[in-house]
Amino acid sequence: SLQQLSRVGVLVCAGEDGSRRRSRCSYDPGEIPSAHPNRPPPCREPAGSIHPDRVYLITDPAGTLCHRSLNPPRGSVEKPQCEINPFLPQPSTLKWASPLTDSASSPIYLQADWFSTALQGLNGQLAVSTITRAPTATKEHRVVLSVTTTTVSVQSRLGGPVLLDCGLWADPSSPLSGSGFAVEWRYQFRGDGRLVLAYDGKTDRLADVQEEGATLDYEGLHQRGNASLILREAKVRHSGLYICTVYLPYLVAQVTMELQVVEPPSLSIHPSPLPLAVPGQSFTVQCEASGFAPLALELSWEFKGTDGKSRPLGSGSLTGHRQAWDGTYSQSTRLELDSAELDLGRGGEVTCVAVHLGGTRRASVTLNVIGFSSPSIEDSMAMVGVALVLYGLIKFVSWTVTSSGSDEAGQREKKDK
Repeated sequence: SLQQLSRVGVLVCAGEDGSRRRSRCSYDPGEIPSAHPNRPPPCREPAGSIHPDRVYLITDPAGTLCHRSLNPPRGSVEKPQCEINPFLPQPSTLKWASPLTDSASSPIYLQADWFSTALQGLNGQLAVSTITRAPTATKEHRVVLSVTTTTVSVQSRLGGPVLLDCGLWADPSSPLSGSGFAVEWRYQFRGDGRLVLAYDGKTDRLADVQEEGATLDYEGLHQRGNASLILREAKVRHSGLYICTVYLPYLVAQVTMELQVVEPPSLSIHPSPLPLAVPGQSFTVQCEASGFAPLALELSWEFKGTDGKSRPLGSGSLTGHRQAWDGTYSQSTRLELDSAELDLGRGGEVTCVAVHLGGTRRASVTLNVIGFSSPSIEDSMAMVGVALVLYGLIKFVSWTVTSSGSDEAGQREKKDK
C-alpha cells in the first residue's frame, strides 16, 4: 500500500560500477512534528529484523546516494534524515517558463511507480532530493532526477560574496531529460517570500523578476548541472531560507538551505579618555555597539585593577535596539562609576564586552583615581624624587643668590680703594 511504501526500511544504493552500500532509515509518519512539516524526521536503526517489503534497491548512476554522510558506520548513534513518498508526475505550470511538455498526452514512460525521496546527511554535509522510477509493482528504483546541495547552512560576513550550492543531475537515458529544464530560486523568511531568480533552460531566458546582485553560472549550469546561486554582495535582508527548485518535464525536485549574514559589532566608549577621579566621585561611562547583525547581543562591563585582577561590573543600563539604513543594529549601555562604592582602588582598566554570534569584541579605557591618604610604594618613591628635585632647585637658587651678593661686594670694595 502507499502508506507502507512511505516507510523506508533499507535503501540499497547501487552504482553503475556494481558497488553497493546500505543506508538504514525508517520513520513513523505520525511522528513528524506538525510545526515543521517540511523537516524530515531523524533516521533511527530499525528494531529487530526488516521486512522484505521495506527493502528497496535504488540504482543511482550519479552516485549521490552513496555519499559518506548518508552512510554512517553500522551501530552509529547519529543517523541521516530521510523521507520517501509516492510521487505523481504532472506537467509544470510555470508562468515565466515555456512549456516543458509539448503535447497534452503523457508518454508511456510515465506508466510506472514514481517516488520522491529527501535525504539529509550527517552534520549538514549534504541534502539530496531525488525522483526515482520503478517498474510497476517492483522494488528496483532508478534515480531519474537528483538535486543536491553541500551548503545546507551558510554564514557570510556583510558585504562579501555568497555561493549557495545547488547541483542538478538528470538521467541521460531517460526520455524526460532531453526536453529542457527550468531552475527557480526562492527566498523565505518569517512568512515573507519572494522570487530571487528564475531561469528557463529550454529557451535560455531569465524571468523578468530578478533580484539585483543575484546570478547563475549559466555555462556551468548547462555543462555540469551547476545551478548554484551567486549573491555578489551579502546584505542583512539576505538572511533566511533559500529554495532551489529544478523542473523537468513532468518532474520537480528541490532542496533548501539557510543563509545567515553575520557581522560583529564595533565598540566605542564615551568619554575617552576618562577624567581623573577622586575617592567618592561618581561619573557615567557609555559603551555603544554598532553595525552588527543578527539582532542577538550581550553587553557587559569588566574592571581590571592595578593588581591585575578582573571582576564583572554587570550589564549597566541597556537601551533598545536601533536599526540603521543597511539593516544592521546598534545598542548602548550606560554604567555609573562610583570610585568609593565600587572599591576601584587606585584605578585600572574599564572594559566593555560584547558577545555576538560574529565573535566577542572588547573596548577599554583607563581610569585613574587620585588623592589617596595612604600612598603606594610607587607614589612614595615619586614623592621622594620630587622632594629631591625641589631641594636641588632651592640649593641652586640659594647658591646663585649668594654668589651674586659676593660679586657686588667685591666691586664696591674696589671702587672705595
